[in-house]
Amino acid sequence: MEDQIQIIEAVYNDDLTVDILFDDFTRKKIDVGEFIRSHPHPQYNKYLKVVNFKKGKLVNGNIIWGNDMEFHLEDLYNGNIM
Repeated sequence: MEDQIQIIEAVYNDDLTVDILFDDFTRKKIDVGEFIRSHPHPQYNKYLKVVNFKKGKLVNGNIIWGNDMEFHLEDLYNGNIM
């Protein structure tokens, strides 16, 4: 993976997955809901609600949810956020 890889598109799905397109045109589908259910931190639980999950935003080439949750780009690129 290149050091400067970035996400250029993210589609937030009702099943708490996100379809990601990286700037090298690699595509990944990440199950964020599975991560949240496996890591029961109270600050993440609100993202189990679709309306909150879909508030994820692209910032500086990465996805963030509020001030609570983001993942390492390398983990997203490799499809492993567990």
